[in-house]
Amino acid sequence: MKKLFKKLFIIGFVGCLTGGLVILLINRSVNNASEGKIFRDVNKIPANDVAVVLGTSRWLQNGYENNYFTYRINAAAELYLNKKVKKILVSGDNGTTSYNEPFEMFDALVDKGVNPNDIVLDYAGFRTFDSMIRANKVFGLNNFIVVSQDWHCARAIYIAKANDITVTGYAAKDPYISKKAELREYPARVSAFLDCYVLKTHPKYLGEPINVIAGL
Repeated sequence: MKKLFKKLFIIGFVGCLTGGLVILLINRSVNNASEGKIFRDVNKIPANDVAVVLGTSRWLQNGYENNYFTYRINAAAELYLNKKVKKILVSGDNGTTSYNEPFEMFDALVDKGVNPNDIVLDYAGFRTFDSMIRANKVFGLNNFIVVSQDWHCARAIYIAKANDITVTGYAAKDPYISKKAELREYPARVSAFLDCYVLKTHPKYLGEPINVIAGL
């Protein structure tokens, strides 16, 4: 019996060690894919036709505005008002009639001075993977700026690179650094790896093509 427990312990230990190593390697590959491609200064980022803003909830459960949302909107508006982009694609979750991330982003950007005619809404950006692939497959974008916090931009660029899409990141301010948020990013990056290289995942919805850059 002792020998059995010893074998099981060794198998479990080796499995955990291998799993941890795989996670670290994937994390490094994400960081490598985005190295030199994420900007934090609006004066230094190369201009592009379109910025894609990744969605998140506007409101927290306590009723206060979510700073992740606020800072992404601020960053996107900064790009637009400094003529670094001509149009903004807001991509988020509109899974129910009562939850509409793209419209909330649209509303907030207009309040910041962005021309509503220069904002395009993607209602099926349920995940970062969906947002990035739909930007290419549905909205016809092969080269664009993605706007989110820097760690999120890194994963988005990784997904884009795996699908032959050229993306530059513009890092919005990070509200705070928490271990919980940091640890949650590890499984998200593993999921991105699986989506791109193992499962060959497709977005939940695609649909008819929409030309965002027509007339630019």
